Amino acid sequence: MPFEEQLIELFGSVPHWLATILLSATPVSELRGAIPIAIGVYGMGAVETYILAVIGNMLPVIPLLLFLDPVSTYLRRFKIWDMFFSWLFTRTHHKHSERFEKYGTLALTIFVAIPLPVTGAWTGCAAAFVFGIKFRHALLAISAGVMIAGIIVTVVSLAGIGAINLML
Repeated sequence: MPFEEQLIELFGSVPHWLATILLSATPVSELRGAIPIAIGVYGMGAVETYILAVIGNMLPVIPLLLFLDPVSTYLRRFKIWDMFFSWLFTRTHHKHSERFEKYGTLALTIFVAIPLPVTGAWTGCAAAFVFGIKFRHALLAISAGVMIAGIIVTVVSLAGIGAINLML
């Protein structure tokens, strides 16, 4: 069974609006999967779908941004995790000036806005943590990226469904 069908079946017993929020909140589909399902399968309107998908995609962002640091600090008590985080931070963590943070947040926005696999809000939170982008800047950048990605995916979904309907 294709992955999309598994997601639809998993959330089949909940109202469509809630399924859209839940699909958008999951790290696998995020709004990139939720919007086409809501519009194409559930028959929801584009504006309602967009709003619910953005809300759902943003639900895990604040907890992720707040708790990635304490969780990694806790895990560093164990040698294997300490080695992993030391490697990760040594490889990617730089001393940041205000100028880097400014461009870092712009890059983070663009990264999250690109509607491709592994470029969503979940990965954006991880990137913000690793690169040391402050909470406020990361939240704004990820929010903007999610909204842009939502517009792109909604437009592409509507265009794709319209093209399919024309062929039928």
